[in-house]
Order: sequence, then structure tokens, then C-alpha cells
Amino acid sequence: MLFENIAVLLPEGIRKHCWVATEGAKIASIAEGPPEGDFGQAYDGRGKLLMPGFVNAHSHAPMTLLRGYGENMALADWLEKRIFPFEARMTDDDIYWGSLLGIAEMLRFGITSTTDMYSNLPAIARAFDESGAKINMSYGIANFGGGPYAELPGRKEAHEAFRGFHGAADGRLRVDFSLHAEYTSNPETVRALAEDAKALGAGMHVHISETKAEHDACKQRHGKTPARYLADLGLLDVRATAAHCVWIEDADFDILRDKGVTVATCPKSNLKLASGVFDAARALRKGTAFAIGTDSVASNNNLNMLEEIRVFLLAQKGFSGDPTLITPMQAIRAATRAGALAQGRPDAGEITEGFRADLIVLDLSKPWMQPEHDLLNNVAYAAMGSDILLTMCDGKVLYRDGVYATIDVERAARKVAEAVERVVREV
Repeated sequence: MLFENIAVLLPEGIRKHCWVATEGAKIASIAEGPPEGDFGQAYDGRGKLLMPGFVNAHSHAPMTLLRGYGENMALADWLEKRIFPFEARMTDDDIYWGSLLGIAEMLRFGITSTTDMYSNLPAIARAFDESGAKINMSYGIANFGGGPYAELPGRKEAHEAFRGFHGAADGRLRVDFSLHAEYTSNPETVRALAEDAKALGAGMHVHISETKAEHDACKQRHGKTPARYLADLGLLDVRATAAHCVWIEDADFDILRDKGVTVATCPKSNLKLASGVFDAARALRKGTAFAIGTDSVASNNNLNMLEEIRVFLLAQKGFSGDPTLITPMQAIRAATRAGALAQGRPDAGEITEGFRADLIVLDLSKPWMQPEHDLLNNVAYAAMGSDILLTMCDGKVLYRDGVYATIDVERAARKVAEAVERVVREV
């Protein structure tokens, strides 16, 4: 495809009146005039902005089925009284259809790749494979009973998924390992899971210090913060994503930085569950990497990354009392390039020749996008998720002007509604 006469968000900022060509799965050319050669369909870019596709740094895609199911509850009650009982009755088909509907929502809002933690990985892999989107998926290992790690069902499935799906679909599917959290496991499980990940060269995905109660309880149990505890057991010795990190302490920022861990902050979910706000300003001062995730729609309640960026910026300023904190470019980078690097995808997350053509087009003609004193400010603070006109992944258009190329959205919604009706009867 050839994007003609379009504004482009490049790593150094926005450049207007560009021609961007894609060839196969990659960006072939970025120029200030028409390139030589035939790049297929032309796209009129007047009044539009070409951006890198968003990377959702922390999600639970199948939880589309639980949107709105548990509201106005503290995290512990929310999990134990609503989420866990519902999830225990979900089938492979439920997870497939829930994932597919979640992918449709992601594509509509410009998310081309997601870092996901759940179970039933073959069903999730099938949905992402068929849709054309990207995923780093992982089975969230928990050990409530304290039994041997080797006998946990999640261990077997994680290994099978790694053998069967890691690197599949021209690299669109990747498999990481995952510990649900410190408070849902024991030291033996953490240590053994860390050894498995290192042996296979897999990445790691884990919840860390989401709530003050979780953080303080770990210190009481182990005499260490969750970040220090997990690092000492080797869990962070591989490429790792640490979700939330709302309550990490000063030394924890250093630990995560030194281990090369990326924090996945989920602003809307953390605010809704009254967990708090990740200290991104301190992360910047310390050099600790962070990206932006949505968490699940059960605690968000949507996958609108532009809305997530705006809430992230507002929360950082409002809770710190410093209106100068975090620029629009820093926030957008956290929602694109930082997430791609956290996934182990060095050739994604920015518009650069030779990189993967994971691209989105934003409509600049809406009244709320006028005037253009600073276009980046408009993108960060005024743009709506519905302003996204096109979503492309690896050079293939998956969503354009209300039409999905790979997903029957009506059927997916119907299947999800049927599953929800059945599960609610059983709970």
C-alpha cells in the first residue's frame, strides 16, 4: 500500500506531506514525494495522520466475557467473588470467541499487538492467528495449594504452547512464560518457573505490587518487596514485563532497571480498582522502562488505547501536583515502541524503513482535532478511539472504515452473548 500526502509520526516527531510505502510485511519507503515503483493500492492521506500501531503491554483478552460483571468492588473481592468463579466455567470455545471479540475491539482502537496473560493458550492462539494480529501470550501460573510445580497443569500447557506456537505465523505469535503473582504462588514455584524460562529462552510476564495490601503482605511474608523477592529467585533474569507496579519502592525501580524489566502500567484499571497510580516520573528519573497496557475489559472497561494515553497523562499530572510531567511524545512512545521492545520485537513500534508495517491512520478532520497548534497535543488529549480509520498489521489491512477483513464481528458477539448467558446460569 502507498499512503500518499499524509502526516506521519516518526521517532523524531511529526512530518507532514509524506509518502509511505509498504511492501510485504514491512515499511519499504518514507519520502517527501511519490517513490518509484508499484506499491499497490494508494491511500489518500490528506487530513490524516499515520502512526505506529499501539502495543498493549498488559491484557487478558478472553475476559471480554466479563465486561461489566464485577463493579464497585475491591480487587480481592472482585477476583474471589466474581472473576474466579466465572472463569472456572469458561470453555475453550468461550475463550476463543472472547479473544476474537477482544481482538476486534483492539483493532478498532489501533492495537496491533498485545502482551496477554491467561490460560487455554491454543484457543487464544487460534483467534490471533486467524485475525492477523500479534500477541505475546502466556499462561499465568498460580499455585494456591502449594503442590509440586512439575504437577501444575499450567506448566505443561506453557511448555506445549512454547513448542507449538512460539514464532508461528511469521513471528506474529510469541509465547512467554508467566507467574500470576507473588501472592498466588510460593518460592519453589517461582524458582522453578524462572529456571524453565531461562532454559527455553522465553520471556516472563508477572503482576507486581498492584495494591498496597499485596505489596505489604509480601514484605511481611518474605521480608522483601515483591520486586526484590522475585528478582532474588531469578524470575526477572530473562526479558520480562511487570504489570502495574503501583506500589514499588525507590530501590525497586533500580532493580527493574538493572534487570531490564519493562513496567506495564494500566492507568484506567488501577484507578477504577482504587489501586493507585504508577510513578512514571520516578521511572524516567531512574531509567526504568515502562509501557502502557489496558488490563482486561473486566476492570477497564474497554481497550481504547487513546483513552488510556490520555488518562495516563492526566493521572501523572493530577496525582503528582506537577503539570509539567510526561510529554505527549513520551506517552505515545510508551504505547508503541516501548511495548514492542518489551515483547522482544525490535523491528516494530515505530515508523522506520525496514520495520514491520504495523500502522494506524487517525482522522484529523474532526472538530475536536482543530485547530492544530500542536498536533501531538491533539492526539494525546483530544483524539477519540473512534477517529482511527485503518489498522494494518505486518502490511495487511485488518480494519478499515468500519469493515473487518478477518473477523465476523457479529458472529463473535453472538457467541460471546451465548457463552455469558450459560455461565451466569451456572455460577
